[in-house]
Amino acid sequence: MVWDNQTWMNEFILLGLSSDWDTQVSLFILFLVMYLVTVVGNCLIILLIRLDNRLHTPMYFFLSVLSFVDICYTNSTVPQMLIHFLSAWKSIPFHSCVFQMFISLAMGSTEFFLLGAMAYDRYVAVCYPLHYMVIMHGGLCLGLAVGCLVAGFTNSLMQTILIFQLPLCRNVIDHFACEMLAVLRLACVDISFNMAMVAISGFLVLMLPCFMVLFSYGQIVAAILRISSAQGRHKAFGTCASHLTVVSMCFGAAIFTYLRPDAGSSTEQEKMVALFYAVVTPMLNPLIYSLRNKEVMSALRRVLGKFSEEN
Repeated sequence: MVWDNQTWMNEFILLGLSSDWDTQVSLFILFLVMYLVTVVGNCLIILLIRLDNRLHTPMYFFLSVLSFVDICYTNSTVPQMLIHFLSAWKSIPFHSCVFQMFISLAMGSTEFFLLGAMAYDRYVAVCYPLHYMVIMHGGLCLGLAVGCLVAGFTNSLMQTILIFQLPLCRNVIDHFACEMLAVLRLACVDISFNMAMVAISGFLVLMLPCFMVLFSYGQIVAAILRISSAQGRHKAFGTCASHLTVVSMCFGAAIFTYLRPDAGSSTEQEKMVALFYAVVTPMLNPLIYSLRNKEVMSALRRVLGKFSEEN
């Protein structure tokens, strides 16, 4: 990576979400609670899947990977944001900014690819239930998870290199984190090529998994409609409900923001979307998968029962 253009710039100043002190204190309390719920909830999901043998299935393997990605994603931006709420000088060192963008982009991209892989898992479970464990064997599950991570980190590395090779004229970022588009606005040169690469990258990261989801759920709906009993249809749909909720939430927000006919988005809108993916989604994922999933709740009761017996 070329750093010659950046040798004079030691840090960036982040404007954050508000300049009002009372508002910042209120936001600090709100996001601290959400952050703690996110970390505890996702760690609990990973722990339950690790401790309960009944959850050692492909679906819960992908769920544990999703929880790990969410923990990394929220930790890439939220702790720094919380510190800045109570700080008068909201600065971030140059290399920390680069690392933050790289990790947040990597985790965000990985999550979209992972949701596509999880949709394929649900497709196999509903459409080929008798061959599910044969098709979704350990090697395939691990390969899909690694592939999602490799694709996410590759996309992030490419974008981070392209952005930080640009000469930057200012060091004040109108955002609460080192977000890709916010940093691009600091460039002294024409960024048309970079914006084209962002569009291509966004299409691949967003639409390829989205097509996988649409294909998988199209096949799932067709298979469910062929089930004769209402109870069978309800059970088949129940296995997909939690994942479909998360997919609708994640892809819906991204498509509404980045793929609208009028294109482009305001700085405030970009902040809200970044908050949604960094804070809200990682917090809601474990709640959705646990509260809507009887197996996860049963595993929690079993683990708590064992813990109380030992004490």
